Amino acid sequence: VGYSRDFAAGVIANAGTLGILIPPSIVLVVYGAVTETSIGNLFIAGVIPGLLLTLTMMIAIHVIARHHDLPSHTRADFATVVRTGRRAVWGLLLIVIILGGIYGGVFTPTEAAAVSAVYAFVVAVFVHGDIRLSDLRRVLLESASITAMLMFIIANAYMFAFVLTTEQIPQMVSQGIVGLGLSPWAFLLAVNLILLLAGNFMEPSSVILILAPILFPIAMELGIDPVHFGIIMVINMEIGMVTPPVGLNLFVTAGVADMPLEEVIRAALPWLLVLLTLLMVITYVPSISLILPTRLL
Repeated sequence: VGYSRDFAAGVIANAGTLGILIPPSIVLVVYGAVTETSIGNLFIAGVIPGLLLTLTMMIAIHVIARHHDLPSHTRADFATVVRTGRRAVWGLLLIVIILGGIYGGVFTPTEAAAVSAVYAFVVAVFVHGDIRLSDLRRVLLESASITAMLMFIIANAYMFAFVLTTEQIPQMVSQGIVGLGLSPWAFLLAVNLILLLAGNFMEPSSVILILAPILFPIAMELGIDPVHFGIIMVINMEIGMVTPPVGLNLFVTAGVADMPLEEVIRAALPWLLVLLTLLMVITYVPSISLILPTRLL
């Protein structure tokens, strides 16, 4: 529709990070398992911050589009909304199947990923016809190529995490934080800085597995809510997914958009301001994360 590749790549790379905050989220599951925090509470707590991040990015896109006079579609009439809504029902049902299956105890979050992949395949091939059976080989090869690239990055991130653990660097950091005698707000600021740095070099699950057992007890001693602390950690991991050198979303976007990695990094950096701003807001306004768990549970 006339948008530049840089603009589109930057938006997609950063918006794609929302997947680890809005349920179902494997990273939240990992945090819940490591810290023995209710995964159901974590899932519910991620809804409001996730919607807030989404709304903020939508506003930022709107402002930039208006400022640069980017092209837009004409306003859709009611008949068009009904027609496109009817077509979107199959895709929207995927959310119902995933969340309903998890909360209904039908399958685990990991199994939900497999169920959603099979469902998406059936809808794309037999309902919408977006993919022909003759295209299946090409699609699988492209998926395998991108998956292999990501697995290589994740494997190296795990190796780096192993080195850090072996050298007991996280424990040294924890002891340093305790020795400073920080107040809760200063501790959260230090945690954000540590997690942002760690997210540059390790994938989200590795960071949670290594740092959560170290930082979580300190947070509990300072009276920080465990659910709120989990949301803070996951938002930091979102930012880590779009920061070099191990930003998974940067590599995925570069592969899908067929753009050099350097161009994708430059396109994604301005949008980091949005994520960083929301990180500070959610860090120091815990009610954003806790309003739904408190009211519902």
